[in-house]
Amino acid sequence: MPSPSMTGLPALPPQPAGVAWPTQDWPLGDLPAHADRARIDALLTQAFDGDGSVLGETHALVVIQGGRLILERYGKGRGPHDTCHSWSKAKSITQALVGLLVGDGKIDIYRPADVPEWSGAGDPRGAITLDQMLRMSSGLKFSEAYLPDEPSDVIPMLFGPGQDDVAAFAAGYPLAHTPGTFWSYSSGTTNIIARTAARAANAFGPDFEAFMRERLFDPLGMTSAAPKFDAAGTFIGSSFCFCTPRDFARFGLLYLRDGMWDGARLLPEGWVDYARAKTWQQEPENTDSPYGAQWWLGMAGPGSFSANGYEGQYTIVVPDLDMVVVRNGATPLDLKDNPQTWLRDLVAAFRPHDPD
Repeated sequence: MPSPSMTGLPALPPQPAGVAWPTQDWPLGDLPAHADRARIDALLTQAFDGDGSVLGETHALVVIQGGRLILERYGKGRGPHDTCHSWSKAKSITQALVGLLVGDGKIDIYRPADVPEWSGAGDPRGAITLDQMLRMSSGLKFSEAYLPDEPSDVIPMLFGPGQDDVAAFAAGYPLAHTPGTFWSYSSGTTNIIARTAARAANAFGPDFEAFMRERLFDPLGMTSAAPKFDAAGTFIGSSFCFCTPRDFARFGLLYLRDGMWDGARLLPEGWVDYARAKTWQQEPENTDSPYGAQWWLGMAGPGSFSANGYEGQYTIVVPDLDMVVVRNGATPLDLKDNPQTWLRDLVAAFRPHDPD
């Protein structure tokens, strides 16, 4: 499997001069003059005033451009202070936590991962690296499908026999492929990563939550962030970090700003590029869903990358527009592709268009 290339990635824009960082409050701005306001209004009406037949429920939309909050809308009975599910958007937060520990010199992602279940002599899983897990290429036999004839392994991990120790449950799966040779999206893999991060930090449960707050949430002003832990003290990094949409946008802005915040480097240099560098995926199954390292790629145009969650949770980073878009809602499984189409259309409405 080829190594991902970090060359040719679009530049990440700096915070514009004179625009305050939103550690306390978001500075406000206006829609750009070239935005297709009629198209934006139609999309907002479909999402918030429609019958739900296309998108299900849309709970919140936040759009940041140039470091300013330029568009915000909430569903009935909801507002800026209401927290929303992350679901798998938490995977991208887990990637940030690993980056902090890489910067501390406590993790080398290219060495075999610290997973006790794989430490036995001759266990082929002992060769799996954190890089392979971050890129969903561990080779573990873990099913993320939600099909009648292929039950998902996520359900027993989160809500069944694995719920008290999600990482141990996921680490118990055998190999289905040689590590690094097969891409397969896996929430179980991310929970193993989260425990590995806790082991590197020597902090579990409340101590690891304190690490998350001190090193990530507090510097960004993410005061609403509510990570969830299992009984073993592992952050359930696959699925559970509740936040307000504005706080999800703060996290997106950290990545848009290349890991910098208000003059300080939070994530190590190159870590955001690592997240958005394309992972090799076997043909033809995944060519329409490019992936980086715990981030999805290209959903809102070339160079964009996003944290995607079940039921239509999205935090999208769009470097060429200096934009972050957050959508939270409850979209049924049979409509799951529609929010992506809607979000692509929304972002396109902010792109300059040549006059007819």
